[in-house]
Amino acid sequence: MNRFINYIKDTQGELHHVSWPTRKQAIAFTAIVILVSFFTAFFLGFFDYIFSLIIQKFVL
Repeated sequence: MNRFINYIKDTQGELHHVSWPTRKQAIAFTAIVILVSFFTAFFLGFFDYIFSLIIQKFVL
């Protein structure tokens, strides 16, 4: 049990050294992640659609 308490204390101490983003930075980073996710989904979906059309031409 003593090791667990020391772990919690050490973790709290390390969290004081973390450079936390401001609210504005967190919102901006979240928007960037959402935009990149949508772009990636569109990109992969587009090529999946194109490749499925090509495969259908050869198979059917």
